[in-house]
Amino acid sequence: MANHAPAPNHWPGRPQPPYGAPAAPPPKQRSTLRFALIGLGIVVAVIAVMSITNKSDSGDRADSPNGKATAIAADSAAPLGTEVRDGKFGFVITGVEPNVPSVGDNPYLEQTAQGKYVLVHVDVTNTSDKPQSYFGDNQKLIDTQGRQFSNDTAAELVMNPNIRFEINPGNRMSTTLAFDVPPDSQPEQIEFHDSMFSDGTAAALN
Repeated sequence: MANHAPAPNHWPGRPQPPYGAPAAPPPKQRSTLRFALIGLGIVVAVIAVMSITNKSDSGDRADSPNGKATAIAADSAAPLGTEVRDGKFGFVITGVEPNVPSVGDNPYLEQTAQGKYVLVHVDVTNTSDKPQSYFGDNQKLIDTQGRQFSNDTAAELVMNPNIRFEINPGNRMSTTLAFDVPPDSQPEQIEFHDSMFSDGTAAALN
């Protein structure tokens, strides 16, 4: 008797479809390469965004050799109480409180510093002819050791519950910046920025 090779859909060991039913197509294999390329693209995109953010946060300045952000030279900072301008805003420091442990009168909203708060009272004026958005997290504090500190937004919202983030042309807004710094920190200057991409301008704190 002649031997017959099994039909393509009737290989030994493979489950057979019911008599008369169409054979199921072989399972499709996933494209491992395609998913790997997609994953790589996502990683590259995330790294690019983080790089842009870090560059913006540093004020587009190169780091100094000791790894600290290079601040605007201390001797070029405007004297305390004088107006400095960056972009569309004018800034005037009206007062400084350098050793504040906590802020907020409401015990449920009170914010306590990890070190101590440096509170900087500022008048912000829109010097342009269009509404401009103001954000406290664009402002930086530099201490006498050359260290750069970002603001504490939660503390600022407690102190400035009625703050307006948009200022109309010619209008002035009084606000308070809060910086949580180590107990040994001595504040030297503020770098004011009208946006996260601006060069900034410096004002002395003492």
